Amino acid sequence: MPMQRKMMYRRLHAATAHNWEEEKNKYKDIQDDGTMTFFWRAHTLTVLVIFSFILVYVALIEEPSTDTDYNMKRGVTAMGLCFLLFGVTQTPDGPFRRPHPAFWRLILCLSILYELSLVYLLFQSRDDARLLIRHLDPNLGKPLPEKSYGGNCLIYDAENPNDPWHNFWDKMDGFVPTHFFGWWLKTLIIRDVWFCWVISLMFEILEYTLEHQLPNFSECWWDHWIMDALVCNGLGIYLGMKTLNYLSMKPYHWRGMWNQPTFRGMAKRVALQFTPYSWTDFNWRPTSSLIRWFATICIFIVFLLAELNTFYLKFVLWIPPEHFLNLTRLVFFLFMGAASLREGFQYLDDPECKKFGRQAWMIIAITVTELLIAIKFDAETLSKPLPTHIAYFWSLGFFCLVGYTIWKFYVKRDVKNDLEVTPRAKEQSQALHDNEEKEEDDEVEEEDNRYNLRNDGVRHRTKTKNGSAGL
Repeated sequence: MPMQRKMMYRRLHAATAHNWEEEKNKYKDIQDDGTMTFFWRAHTLTVLVIFSFILVYVALIEEPSTDTDYNMKRGVTAMGLCFLLFGVTQTPDGPFRRPHPAFWRLILCLSILYELSLVYLLFQSRDDARLLIRHLDPNLGKPLPEKSYGGNCLIYDAENPNDPWHNFWDKMDGFVPTHFFGWWLKTLIIRDVWFCWVISLMFEILEYTLEHQLPNFSECWWDHWIMDALVCNGLGIYLGMKTLNYLSMKPYHWRGMWNQPTFRGMAKRVALQFTPYSWTDFNWRPTSSLIRWFATICIFIVFLLAELNTFYLKFVLWIPPEHFLNLTRLVFFLFMGAASLREGFQYLDDPECKKFGRQAWMIIAITVTELLIAIKFDAETLSKPLPTHIAYFWSLGFFCLVGYTIWKFYVKRDVKNDLEVTPRAKEQSQALHDNEEKEEDDEVEEEDNRYNLRNDGVRHRTKTKNGSAGL
């Protein structure tokens, strides 16, 4: 019986919060009239022929250039495009189908190129790395005057009669709409309100923690908790949850563009191509098992490190905050994060999924490499010790986290009750109970059969001996 309880506990930990069988079967109900067949093909041979003609033109027809710097940049660019061309046409599809599977294959291949570039940058010195990025923009590679958002924290400064609200207007820069729209999109990829609030508040705490390292983290209290956490992040999360509710209840009935009776219908069908093909709700349930609890903590850590790397990279590589590279990286991370979290959720939730997702693997590798670049290029800044009160705060938080983990999963051990909240978990628990009763009955029946066979053998041997003795 103790072994059976362990097996039951292990199986309950493997119970899923989402019915993946239903998720996979619902694609069979979607009708496709075939009008998008050409659009969905990979066209591998066509791409190969066009690519070969381009190389023939460059090698045999085009007039060669004697500019070494131009040839090197052009060659590296062509090398990257060649890799992207192969990846878009040959790599497996990702978890999403809209706007096109090739788009998500492109995101995966771009993330590989980005990781390769980061690895190359990691092997350079700090000064050489700053010179390298000047090939992207000659205006880069210059020391940055860091802007501090702390200083005078009066919302209404009566000592400045010309503009008493200057502190408030000074904080109303381009990062305000970036915060709002950023958290709206993050909510769409995380799909859990508690996840979003934990990450949002934890990042504000990290800014408090690390403001002795980067002046950019030094902000007024109302800028931290009112402008950022409550207004920008909070409204973004609220709008994101409303959008999630709409996408969750929306019917997904697709019809080919060429079957639309009007031009307006065709235009609408083209626009709908950039909306989800279907929708999967995320029920992370971090306390349903110890593995999911540790996985949730790891997701938080990777998410927060990716946010921090934005500030540390621009600090050590001298990239201005308003430069297009920063916004490009953030948008790129949103696309990578959407596919990564979808793969990560399925890896945790689907018992049949035994392989960690490709995009999730890449985004973790990218985050770690970015952090190592920041540490290598400016170890002096990142190794500044924490203030005493901050160190005490994080030590207390760590011990509370460890204590809760021990109490939840080794003392209270109420995982079964947690899982039975959902109908799916109840169904699995009942099925597990029925299977165990059936296995016990089979074991009893098998033992009875063995006992009967043994007795029959003994009787047969006894009869044989008695017959031999009679002869």
